Amino acid sequence: MGKGGALSEGVLKKILLSYAYVAVWIFLSFSVIVYNKYILDRKLYNWPYPISLTMIHMAFCSSLAFILVNFFKIVEPVTMSKDLYLKYVVPIGALYALSLWLSNSAYIYLSVSFIQMLKALMPVAVYSIGVMFKKESFKSDTMVNMVSISFGVGIAAYGEAKFDVFGVVLQLGAVAFEATRLVLIQILLNAKGIKLNPIISLYYVAPCCLAFLSVPWFIVELPVLMETSSFHFDFFVFGTNSICAFALNLAVFLLVEETSALTMNVAGVVKDWLLIAFSWSVIKDTVTAINLVGYGLAFLGVAYYNHAKLQDINANEAQKKSQQADEEAGRLLEEREKEVEGGLRKNESEK
Repeated sequence: MGKGGALSEGVLKKILLSYAYVAVWIFLSFSVIVYNKYILDRKLYNWPYPISLTMIHMAFCSSLAFILVNFFKIVEPVTMSKDLYLKYVVPIGALYALSLWLSNSAYIYLSVSFIQMLKALMPVAVYSIGVMFKKESFKSDTMVNMVSISFGVGIAAYGEAKFDVFGVVLQLGAVAFEATRLVLIQILLNAKGIKLNPIISLYYVAPCCLAFLSVPWFIVELPVLMETSSFHFDFFVFGTNSICAFALNLAVFLLVEETSALTMNVAGVVKDWLLIAFSWSVIKDTVTAINLVGYGLAFLGVAYYNHAKLQDINANEAQKKSQQADEEAGRLLEEREKEVEGGLRKNESEK
């Protein structure tokens, strides 16, 4: 009874801990999105400089990751040669810079709710690019599902009250660059056996990202900022915003490490619905019935995609266990045959 009670208590603790990780990740992801919208929107904080905001994030994350790795020794840095950094980390850093720049820029032109609807295209982009790079095998049923997601997003876009072509192009570009980054991580890093947790990722990728962002910043935003003599750096606003961005990276690591990437995808769907509700009720963005119908269709497609992924993972795990069992049985049979053969030889020698 005592053992059973201890086991139940342990299982319950694990479940509650998993829910806690999900809740923290949703809260931080929600906070960063709304905070970025607040800073960049001309009707709110009115600081429409997405490159500058992203550079502030990257500078803060780079500095904090450097301190945590080199002074507090929280995690050990991986072995990273100059050649490895240039070949594998730099391309990922460039894509990350473009993704963050475009996604933050979209907040100036689009509502939070509509941006979340457009983000439903991420599985479509990841799968399509994965097929292009031969990391995913083409399946007709999966492609039909991708088309259904795209169709749902198309309906949501048709029903958008404040549709802005430039803003949509920015967000779609951000989705494309982020999807390419995720696929390249699999190709360039995971294939080489290099696994980076968020702190180490920021330690290596954030400085590279900051360097790439500095080029368009000097051309596009610096001249405008120099003309805006009334601007004073708000340490509280940008400091707390950067802390939220860094904490989100840690929450992603904890959520995936303690649960799974699939759990994060499902939690992401919950977060998107919460953001849509918040955008409509608090920010007073217009959310039409056509918006909801379109996103509802896309949501069903994403849910099916996640379900199919889970089925594939379970099938692969079952196949691995079956292969291991077959190998173990073969090894035992071989050992048994050797024992029998050795016994026969011993009997013959005794005769």
